[in-house]
Amino acid sequence: MNNIVFATKNRHKISEIQSILGERYTIVCPEQLGFDGEIPEDEPTLEGNALQKARFIHKMFNLPCFADDTGLEVKALNGAPGVYSARYAGEGKKSEDNIVKLLNELSDKDNRDARFRCVIAYIDHSGTEHLFEGIVNGTILFEKQGDEGFGYDPVFSPEGFLVSFAQMSQVEKNLISHRGKAVSKFVEYVGI
Repeated sequence: MNNIVFATKNRHKISEIQSILGERYTIVCPEQLGFDGEIPEDEPTLEGNALQKARFIHKMFNLPCFADDTGLEVKALNGAPGVYSARYAGEGKKSEDNIVKLLNELSDKDNRDARFRCVIAYIDHSGTEHLFEGIVNGTILFEKQGDEGFGYDPVFSPEGFLVSFAQMSQVEKNLISHRGKAVSKFVEYVGI
């Protein structure tokens, strides 16, 4: 079994991506390498944040690694919350606060079209950088539905489905999700 470094502290992302990778690779997070500090992500784009995180950990340990950044882009809100999805309601706020703010801002909007976009940055042994993107279109529901997943999953219904991401099993979600699509491209590239 091979190890691969994932530049994140987000346990939900680690679990989700590990389930996509299966037994072929084991994710190693920075804490397991002795780093317990904050990984910077203050770029204005998903691509910028993913690269910033991967570069930071790659430089620290000189190991191939990958990082991701994900955003929910809502059409009626001109693409917001986008790169600020995790801190939409403010720094230190929880996912529930972000969902409440999102639903409040959409309360008078007819168009509820949205998409999740995930960008994975991978830095290989030679230091070469690669980007992989995954997108899933859908709509924002009027209220939370389901208990699975994390983040905005309870209010996002992927196109072609009558349920939210939070009503799907992790296996079902991974087959169609933005992160699943980006990871599949990444996996295909590195030959996992």
